[in-house]
Amino acid sequence: MSSFSAEQRHQLDERLSQRFIALDPAGYFLIKLDRQAGELIAEHYGNGIDARGLATDPDTGEVISCRGADPRAPLAVYRGRSAKELGMALTEGDGPFPLSRLDHALYLGRELQKAERCLEDGTDYIQD
Repeated sequence: MSSFSAEQRHQLDERLSQRFIALDPAGYFLIKLDRQAGELIAEHYGNGIDARGLATDPDTGEVISCRGADPRAPLAVYRGRSAKELGMALTEGDGPFPLSRLDHALYLGRELQKAERCLEDGTDYIQD
């Protein structure tokens, strides 16, 4: 039986983060921390997807840059005191839901858990 070290697990995650990911046509999220309120924040932004699979601004059709882009206004802002509470707000109830792909939901769950851990231990949160 083989055992992965923490470093090997980190390297695996880094490799997997480089794979092609089909974007969610329902939009994307920026996850932030509100340390003063003790909450996780998920800002939901809409996007289009062009023929190359790149996210585009739904108003202009321009490709959305991952770096140095002008700030856009979120379609909605979700807040929760825990990853579970915020995840439930994004996926349970009457809807409509701000995501449409299972892989996107799994990614958000992982990122929300990571953000919650940073909120608890006071470290900086960096979204993958």
